[in-house]
Amino acid sequence: MLTLSAYLGLFLSALGAATLLPLQSEGVLVALLLSQTYSPWALLVVASVGNVLGSLINWLLGRYLEHFRQRRWFPVSEVRLQQAQHWYARYGRWSLLLSWVPVIGDPLTLVAGIMRERLWVFLLIVALAKTARYALLATLTVGWVGLS
Repeated sequence: MLTLSAYLGLFLSALGAATLLPLQSEGVLVALLLSQTYSPWALLVVASVGNVLGSLINWLLGRYLEHFRQRRWFPVSEVRLQQAQHWYARYGRWSLLLSWVPVIGDPLTLVAGIMRERLWVFLLIVALAKTARYALLATLTVGWVGLS
């Protein structure tokens, strides 16, 4: 039961960290890796899937909530939204390779939804970026041999 709780905690941490919530998942992953109790590969998969699904939530929010942009409660000002759209239009879908970067990555995935980025393209690029980030973190934590 403790094993399931650890994986679930990592999944929820990674999912929340990829949304617009101010959360981090790297510490949870590193702690679980250092415990040497859990499969590094399983941790990598769980963290990656959770983080990509969190980004998907942002994409969906951008895709379907954008038509509320004129409402007072909309969380982004019109000026900021236009700046983000201009930036995304300029640099395109490949900017999603930065989706793992703190502060800019989460809003970037939201803007991808607003800009109507195709879902399969979005998921492919974001999964690549986020999995690579976790793989590098795991490698630095336990070493490549430790991932076997």
